[in-house]
Amino acid sequence: MSNVPLMPMATAVWLVENTTLTFKQISNFCNLHEIEIQGIADGEVAKGIMAYNPIISGQLTREEIELSSKDESRPLQIKNIDIEISTSDKKIKKYIPLSKRQDKPDSALWLIKHHSQLKDSQIAKLVGITKNSVTSIKNKSYWNYNNLNPKDPVAMSLFSQKDLIEAIEKAERRIKREKKEKEKAKRTREVSNNE
Repeated sequence: MSNVPLMPMATAVWLVENTTLTFKQISNFCNLHEIEIQGIADGEVAKGIMAYNPIISGQLTREEIELSSKDESRPLQIKNIDIEISTSDKKIKKYIPLSKRQDKPDSALWLIKHHSQLKDSQIAKLVGITKNSVTSIKNKSYWNYNNLNPKDPVAMSLFSQKDLIEAIEKAERRIKREKKEKEKAKRTREVSNNE
């Protein structure tokens, strides 16, 4: 486990917005250049990157941030725990700001176009919308369909690349299974027809 946060740029955005740490402390912690941190603070760097809270993810504690906020020479210490590598099925429902909620139907449309093998229920679960919404987007009967723009949900930070790969693999296993079942049913019919 490295001593760099999981999503350095997104973590830096959060630290700039939510702490009084120096640019140097943030740049050292996130393994980014101090000029990049200055750029984040000025709104020139990391535009559109969702802030990633290192406290919620367990990489930092509030106490750790406060100690370093009081002492500019004190570097932040990442909590050395294996984050997101745990195999527990406990998913934390994260709050999606209003501005990002429009990204959900856009992301569902992107998944429908790029990964047609995914079931509506899989897309709904990944993106965090109802199965009915996914079906209506697929049928082009969604209330706001004409205003949708397909957007890559991984790039939008709605879920991770790992989640997407797992969903695709699951869908491909299902398709293979269904194909085998169809072939088996067809053979059974042919045998009974030949008797």
